[in-house]
Amino acid sequence: MATAAEVLQAARYWGVKIATAESCTGGLIAGALTDVAGSSDVFDRGFVTYSNAAKVEVLGVRQETLEAVGAVSEEVARQMAEGALAASTATLAVSVTGIAGPGGSEFKPEGRVCFGLAQAGKATLVETVDFGPLGRAEVRRATVDHALVLMARALT
Repeated sequence: MATAAEVLQAARYWGVKIATAESCTGGLIAGALTDVAGSSDVFDRGFVTYSNAAKVEVLGVRQETLEAVGAVSEEVARQMAEGALAASTATLAVSVTGIAGPGGSEFKPEGRVCFGLAQAGKATLVETVDFGPLGRAEVRRATVDHALVLMARALT
């Protein structure tokens, strides 16, 4: 577990600027980071790209990718994170796209979230976590917590 304050402290130490690209969390990761006083020295910006059109227009996600694999995919998470890095002054960007619920399907169940972590000069990390049908609020909370852990690991 990592807190937003710990992520910000590590980013500050390493001189890293952070951006977020969020779909299923609707800005909650950015909110967690900016809840911490003084975060403006390391948090650059957050992108809430809930619709597919926003993902394409704001972050440069390829329409072909969305059509081929859908928004809840590691490919889209990668493009979102890389797009956030390119559209900001950040050197670290985290992205999330998933199904908070209710709903889902056999192939993309409720609670599935794809994460992307892009860093300047490094290969983009992507992973999928199946949190399960915890309910919308819990899936979103778990997603924020996991995104903070990913950022903390990248900063150590």
